[in-house]
Amino acid sequence: MENITVGYAFCGSFCTIAESLKALKELSKQNIKIKPIMSQIVYNTDTRFGKANELINQVEEICKDKIIHDIAAAEPIGPKNLLDIIIVAPCTGNTLAKIALGITDTPVTMAVKAHLRNNKPVVLAPATNDALGASCKNLGLLHNTKNIFFVPYRQDDPHSKNNSLVCDFSLIPKTAEKALKGIQLQPVIMSVVS
Repeated sequence: MENITVGYAFCGSFCTIAESLKALKELSKQNIKIKPIMSQIVYNTDTRFGKANELINQVEEICKDKIIHDIAAAEPIGPKNLLDIIIVAPCTGNTLAKIALGITDTPVTMAVKAHLRNNKPVVLAPATNDALGASCKNLGLLHNTKNIFFVPYRQDDPHSKNNSLVCDFSLIPKTAEKALKGIQLQPVIMSVVS
């Protein structure tokens, strides 16, 4: 991946943001431009996993660009053809559902919708406690949607949270590289050690 512009979007699976940041740092070592995007929840919420302003500063320093954090700023991504690929990491069950159903009420979902109109790839990095429950139908819909690719995922705690899936964030760069060629990195469903 060289000389491309990547949209890198964060949604509110706060416990996985540290892993997403590691992937973002790896991507930043390549000869690419990274445009950061955040849901309003991530942009404005302090949690036990960290303060919003610290995350904002860290992401903007890595990307060397200001974060898109409102719908109006995300909308031009499509008409201005600003990106080559979007990575949503982490992608929550809420965001999965909205993308699957065409709902564009956050900066992240607006960015994805605007980008998809250009027939370019979107990489989703799922992290949700209900992926094998209420969100399962949305996961299935998106697996069958043109230009949507998934970072390979597995059950993260099959005994305590049997509906929960989380991707392998370290595979984000490789997944994006394949997605740019129209290929889904395989296997998409990884084995779990029980």
